Amino acid sequence: MRSITAAVLREPGAPFSLESVELDDPREDEVLVRIVAAGICHTDISAQSRIPTPAVLGHEGAGIVEAVGRAVTKVKKGDSVVLTFGFCGACPSCYEGAPHRCDDMAALQFGCRRSDGSPTMNIGGDVVHGAFFQQSSFATHALATERNTVPVSGGVPLHELAPLGCGIQTGAGAVMNSLDVRAGESLAVFGVGSVGLSAVMAGVVVGALPIIAIDIHPQRLELARELGASHTIDAREGDVSARVRAITGRGVNHSLETSADEQAFNDAVTCLSMGGTCALVTVPHLGAPFAFSPRSLIALEATLKGVLEGSSVPDVFIPRLIDLYVAGKFPIDRLVTTYPFAYINQAIADSHSGSAIKPVLLLPS
Repeated sequence: MRSITAAVLREPGAPFSLESVELDDPREDEVLVRIVAAGICHTDISAQSRIPTPAVLGHEGAGIVEAVGRAVTKVKKGDSVVLTFGFCGACPSCYEGAPHRCDDMAALQFGCRRSDGSPTMNIGGDVVHGAFFQQSSFATHALATERNTVPVSGGVPLHELAPLGCGIQTGAGAVMNSLDVRAGESLAVFGVGSVGLSAVMAGVVVGALPIIAIDIHPQRLELARELGASHTIDAREGDVSARVRAITGRGVNHSLETSADEQAFNDAVTCLSMGGTCALVTVPHLGAPFAFSPRSLIALEATLKGVLEGSSVPDVFIPRLIDLYVAGKFPIDRLVTTYPFAYINQAIADSHSGSAIKPVLLLPS
């Protein structure tokens, strides 16, 4: 057990408070990481109503290994690592190389406990719900499993790599893995926050054309252009689906909906060409029912596809994205705005308002 400083959420929607928390020592399959940087993802905001409190969130951690359990062989003390989503490693999906479809996916991300149900944190003996995404990286130290710890080269600043653990891998993976977009195929990206812009950059990597970015924020559309979108559409200015079709002549092969907006969801389906595929990384109204007719899916013989974590195998995909970044082909740094750890509430507010694309907290050394 060790004392750490963590950003504690006392109740959904409340400000985070920096508090002294006791963190367990690593068990045999666990890794203790000193967090250098932690990205803020929309899920850190939207998931607050579905987790127990008090809790420590954060699921885009990056740092230096300080200790490992006796069964850990993938990393050692002193290694630089990126932390990603938790998975059991033992269900059929995990055995088949699809950890993003782990049978325990929901419980391991949002249960805020280890897979055996035990807690990882306390204050004065009272449980603080850690193990969010099997890491809880809004803290000076995080306890992860060997499975969701990805070793990385020390040559790239960790604050630039932290967002790879969830948001960036989700957007890029949706294009490169889930949709498997090929060179010359058309792509429309609805919502160009960190996930959508990562999808735009991935579209450039695979040679998609045209790449159409749709949003309601002009500054984000301008950045999408700079990152490789061939066309941009302000969704406030009329029929989006018709304008997509005007660009392509027939609709797009692939669309990706990242905004959780009901109209964007419908447009992402109706803008498809015959046989096209619409991928979703989130849903409107936090999953509550809303009016939708499947007629367009049938008329277009189209596919509606859900995406979790970019259909990624993190040990393979995260290093691939890093290699692309180092080669100048995937400019992660263009998305990042850094904040001192003590400014976490400002960073959360800027993420929620959209004034920061990808806020990243810098932890004290």
